[in-house]
Amino acid sequence: MLPALEQVFEGLLIVTRSPKSTNAGPVGTDKPRRRLFTRRRVLTTGGVVVGGALVLGTAGANITRILGAGAVRPEDSPFGPYLRIEADGSVIVANAFQEMGQGVHAGLAAIVAEELDADWDRVRVETAPANAAVYGVQGTAGSNTIATSWDRMRKVGAAARAMLVQAAAARWNVSPARLTVADGVVRHAASGRSAGFGELVGAAAAFEPPQDPPLKRPNQFTLIGTPRVRRLDSLPKSTGAQIYTQDVRLPNMLTAMVARSPRFGGRLRRFDDRDARRVPGVVDVFAIPTGVAVVAEHAWAAQKGREALRILWDDSEAERRSDAEIAAWYRDIADGRVQHGSTAFGAKGDPDAAFAGDLFETSMTLPFLAHGPMEPLNCVAQVDGLDVTLWSGTQLQTPDQVAVAAAMGTAPGRVRINTLSAGGSFGRRGVLGAHYSVEAARIARRTQGRPVKVLWSREDDMAGGVYRPMAHHKITVAVDEAGYPKAWRHRAVAQALLPVVPPQQTIEGVEPSPYLEFAETVDCRVYSPRLAISTGFWRSVGHSHTFTALEHAIDQLARRANIDPADYRRHIYSRVNARSYLDVLNLACERAGWGGPIESGWARGLAVGRCFGTTVAQIAEVTLTPAGPRVRRVVAAVHCGIAVAPDLVAAQIEGGIIYGLSAGLYGAVRFRDGIVQNPNFKDYRSVRMHEAPEIETYIVPSADPPTGVGEPGTPLITPAVANALLVLTGKATRRTPLIEA
Repeated sequence: MLPALEQVFEGLLIVTRSPKSTNAGPVGTDKPRRRLFTRRRVLTTGGVVVGGALVLGTAGANITRILGAGAVRPEDSPFGPYLRIEADGSVIVANAFQEMGQGVHAGLAAIVAEELDADWDRVRVETAPANAAVYGVQGTAGSNTIATSWDRMRKVGAAARAMLVQAAAARWNVSPARLTVADGVVRHAASGRSAGFGELVGAAAAFEPPQDPPLKRPNQFTLIGTPRVRRLDSLPKSTGAQIYTQDVRLPNMLTAMVARSPRFGGRLRRFDDRDARRVPGVVDVFAIPTGVAVVAEHAWAAQKGREALRILWDDSEAERRSDAEIAAWYRDIADGRVQHGSTAFGAKGDPDAAFAGDLFETSMTLPFLAHGPMEPLNCVAQVDGLDVTLWSGTQLQTPDQVAVAAAMGTAPGRVRINTLSAGGSFGRRGVLGAHYSVEAARIARRTQGRPVKVLWSREDDMAGGVYRPMAHHKITVAVDEAGYPKAWRHRAVAQALLPVVPPQQTIEGVEPSPYLEFAETVDCRVYSPRLAISTGFWRSVGHSHTFTALEHAIDQLARRANIDPADYRRHIYSRVNARSYLDVLNLACERAGWGGPIESGWARGLAVGRCFGTTVAQIAEVTLTPAGPRVRRVVAAVHCGIAVAPDLVAAQIEGGIIYGLSAGLYGAVRFRDGIVQNPNFKDYRSVRMHEAPEIETYIVPSADPPTGVGEPGTPLITPAVANALLVLTGKATRRTPLIEA
């Protein structure tokens, strides 16, 4: 996924047009800029500024240079762009990612504070501006924020600590080795002298940061891994002080809503705006590439003006099938009844010889899913010539800059993004092409410099946004005498999320997989049909559907071989040395009482998988009621390396399970004649409080570098429930949702 996105960024850059004024460079004199750049190079990774979760290893110098074209470099801190220490001793950590509820403010701050030996009570976090020249490619995806920031932010804290120690040593004329640091105070035990960070920060700025500062060993951590690391934004979010895009109020600001085609692929043919313009408060009505924009003095006028529009849509290229018809088409593709191009993956052995005799076959169809964040999409935009300013809860700051710049004919660095907290996202605000930001900028270009807030209603988003693609998996397995897979054939059908690269997201979870590694012969193909329906990254991306198909198939195979599903998995994981799988499986089984007694009418279901570097096992206790499955308890075991903030790990796993359970039980975007039939929460249900299970999360102790937990809790609950239902009913699940509306 990550290299693929770099290719996408390159593609976005190619279409970016360079305006005449892109030669406007950073301000200030050359000499101080060179010095600051030296500090940045030391305090970032490997001499190349890497600020985004979307880029591992190196960010191409070309990409960061072009992304930053036209950007103004801000004043830097002596400790680099990620850390500032105030004269009062306060420590401010810059978060170049999006905080959308996953707790990265606390996680990133804790990593810096640990190495800095700061007073945790005096640590704050500020969201960094979108600035490729300083932070590289910025984006929050793939549960990568902590994992990709681990080394860099440790070095930031350790380097700053060394500079503060040097400043104190020089002041007291003692060896730095004789000084200790704790809770934001540097001490010299022999003389009894001490000084807080605030007293030393000015002198510390005179020292160059060490290039390779010593880092603590995990057994020296006093903050990381403790319950002290708790959310830093709970209070403003609890009191309502937190500012989201919806809260932005700017002088002279307008509000806009857009009438978009009710069918994906529909185009505007013509419209009559006479009644809309008669609505008091409506300022302007005009066509844009995504529909008809109604600009007004306030939201009510914008909405009423939009309702008064009379529009004729051109549906000649629109999608008009129902979701059931699309699902049937997918099944025909997987079964070979419809010829469709495909891409092979994970091929090994001789499939012609391997698939013969007694074969196991199963399939799973999973629907389109909406993201459903509590805060619907919105964006505030202001355009002043070639300068564009956005206020947005985006997940992809610098890719958004590229997309908006391409649409507006300016340089990416002249698209200023004020990143605000997002009221949930789950991938919805991480759309390549930044359609809602581009739309807002285009509307703002018509408002003569007045800022404009573009609002999406929940129905706008749920009926016309982007979805987790529908997917169909067909699995055929030849087994050995003991019932274990010796040949695995997999046919996956789903829209590709990234059209410029192979459909990697469709197969993540299948490849790599211990089951395919275990099988001697593998014959896997992925089909990527093209539809007008917009799809995008949904929490856990491809794993959200592949794990359901894979883990339910494994339980069916275990049942067929008359082997306990946990033992069946242990045998496979042991044979392929999948250590983390064994760890979570054994821990979850132990804590859940796997194999022990359970009341009549209840059953336990198990699922295990590795998602974005984190391995998770979940065991669900399920019963079947007339209304459908009821889940009362879920036990989760997690192998995520060092747990920087254990409470937040548990919170993410809990949230991921509730989100995944909602999708598994109820989630499906329904189409009839190409029009979405369930565009709001009343008919696109989530698990409600009285339905929520008790969730227990256990973390496998580890000294490995941390991996992410924002998404890995989501994709395993549905197969765990399906596997419990297999015990209760003896019937395999062939599709989700498990409860039809």
